[in-house]
Amino acid sequence: MEVKILVVEDDEDINLIIRRYLEKEKYTAFGAFSGTEAKLLLSMDTFDLIILDLMIPGITGEELIAHIREHSTVPVLVISARSSLEDKVRILKAGADDYMTKPFEREEVLARVEALLRRSRLSPPNAAGTDYILKQLILKPSSREVLVKGNPVVLTAYEFDILYFLLKHPDLVYSKEQLYSEVWNAGYYGEDNTINVHISNIRKKIKEFDDDSYIKTVWGIGFKIDNK
Repeated sequence: MEVKILVVEDDEDINLIIRRYLEKEKYTAFGAFSGTEAKLLLSMDTFDLIILDLMIPGITGEELIAHIREHSTVPVLVISARSSLEDKVRILKAGADDYMTKPFEREEVLARVEALLRRSRLSPPNAAGTDYILKQLILKPSSREVLVKGNPVVLTAYEFDILYFLLKHPDLVYSKEQLYSEVWNAGYYGEDNTINVHISNIRKKIKEFDDDSYIKTVWGIGFKIDNK
């Protein structure tokens, strides 16, 4: 099956380097050099993953993420020179699935790409089809759907997998490092705030339909399902 990846990066050398990384792994890579060009390509074709720089001409990377999330749950990997915690948190909250800083290593780029694709529609979970029900929430592993009071909750690939993993182990508490290692399955890179942001996004999306608590913070330890 052809896997199409769009690389949005205005630096021609970096764009080419990333596409060569991908093509050596048999992915089909497309390049866009501005947010405007990327938006046009997205309107003309469907991609399985997007690798995105933030500081691009035309529509900014952050604006492009917002546009993508209006129409799609395609995984988005941000690779940016911006390294502050505030930037990472803001972009993950905006809808990015993962965030890397420049300079980067080939092995880490490919590991994160593989992890995102594994959790996207290209790699359905190994589930027997059992639905998980918690209060007013239903999670359907086979179709990767989440419903709250009958309303569909649109989660990114990682948000879905975090919630799915916690629901499979409702009585256990997991640290941020444990969740990262279990869900990303590609090694822990020390960016434990990523988990906080994804948990916050899950809570926010569920709260649109139900004010009840579904994920509990166990202070000093981590997170667990709130089944009370």
